[in-house]
Amino acid sequence: MTEHCHYIEEVKLNKALPRSSYLSKLPAVKNLSKLGSIAFDSDVTFIVGENGSGKSTLLEAIAVAAGFNPEGGTRNFGFGTYDSHSELSSYITLSRGAYPRDGFFLRAESFYNLASYIEEIDNLPAAAPPVIGGYGGVSLHEQSHGESFLAVIKNRFGGNGLYILDEPEAALSPTGIMSLMVVMHDLAEKNSQFIISTHSPILTAYPNALIYELTESGINRTPYKETGNYIITKRFLNDPEKMIKKLFE
Repeated sequence: MTEHCHYIEEVKLNKALPRSSYLSKLPAVKNLSKLGSIAFDSDVTFIVGENGSGKSTLLEAIAVAAGFNPEGGTRNFGFGTYDSHSELSSYITLSRGAYPRDGFFLRAESFYNLASYIEEIDNLPAAAPPVIGGYGGVSLHEQSHGESFLAVIKNRFGGNGLYILDEPEAALSPTGIMSLMVVMHDLAEKNSQFIISTHSPILTAYPNALIYELTESGINRTPYKETGNYIITKRFLNDPEKMIKKLFE
């Protein structure tokens, strides 16, 4: 993987959160407070951890601090259907190496809202070409979740960009995840940076990626085959009958 100047080089906690805030109890935030900062020195960085570890909260804060809409899209997208994002973005500072020409925040949980916003824009009288043309030309609502997700990635992501993805595997089959990896590789070669939260042991196999694993005890750079997601998935696939028997005992 070609090394480039990274658009986000470091995330720092610039002030302490109130002890009364639920955020201060999340492993991601609690351990960022101890570390002070974490570096993003790879073209592709994964943030992994169990449910409740705060990986999506941290990713959302990075995206908002970078100027993206909390529900997803480009920096120009200003829609909002429900104000549920955390205040963490106001407590962090991003150290930037360069300014990206392109960028997108893509999250599975609010993708429907993103697709609806694009349709709303295109339904307004305008002299400009339809926005959906930049997303493959077919309504995102008229495709399956996975198809529309990949349509955005393949058509809208243009390179020289910062791409922040929140649990993209929620929309994708294993084959779809591998298609995503191919697009990521092509875009990384075009001076792009990816920061991704995920549970997928397929996606985190991306070569030379930096993986941060969030646990109660820390935010740790973790080799792929030492991540919890890889270990438990491998153990299950090696002997599913044994694992199921243990689960049901």
